[in-house]
Amino acid sequence: MYSDPVQREYSRLAQQYDSRWSFYVNATIWETLNRLEFCPGERILDLGCGTGVLIQRLLQVSPESEVVGIDASAEMLEIAKQKLPESVELKLGSADNLPFPSNYFDIVVSINAFHYFRDPSQALQEAKRVLKPNGRLVITDWCYDYLTCKIFDFFLRCFNRAHFRTYGVAELQAMMRDEGLQGIAILSEGCANERYKIDWFWGMMTVTAVNRF
Repeated sequence: MYSDPVQREYSRLAQQYDSRWSFYVNATIWETLNRLEFCPGERILDLGCGTGVLIQRLLQVSPESEVVGIDASAEMLEIAKQKLPESVELKLGSADNLPFPSNYFDIVVSINAFHYFRDPSQALQEAKRVLKPNGRLVITDWCYDYLTCKIFDFFLRCFNRAHFRTYGVAELQAMMRDEGLQGIAILSEGCANERYKIDWFWGMMTVTAVNRF
């Protein structure tokens, strides 16, 4: 039914995703939000929003913001629609061809999705395009700098077609710079590190950049 391996994977996982990955998802969201600062009335894009858990949290911590979600899986979006207010805009689409006008968002945030992107450079270009001048891009994902993630990345690249590849902090920062995004320190006090572990296995990173142009 699905030619895209990511769509196929998450059409299968959608119904059990929230219960199966509850600890992991909530931990990565908590770590990301602790590293973010919000201004009232900002427009935020959740890139790879899945079942909408991050959008729920964003509406709690920044209720005056407008939050929009996009995901490649129709099944995941159906679950998101069931838990989110009708006013939240949810789009079916891909990271490398965002259906939004240029200079539209104050923040683009992506959690646990970047390792699926088949064309990460194009995804970064699109994120930059839809960001307003001085808008912020925030990516939280597995971090290749950790041995456990190196091993897991090798395993998934051999046996799971949905997975594309995992990156380290320096590599992702370099990719952002190549697309004209500049580093910015928006990490909150007490969360100075871009790399961290949420348990013995999952090594994560939260890398941030700003659209200066």
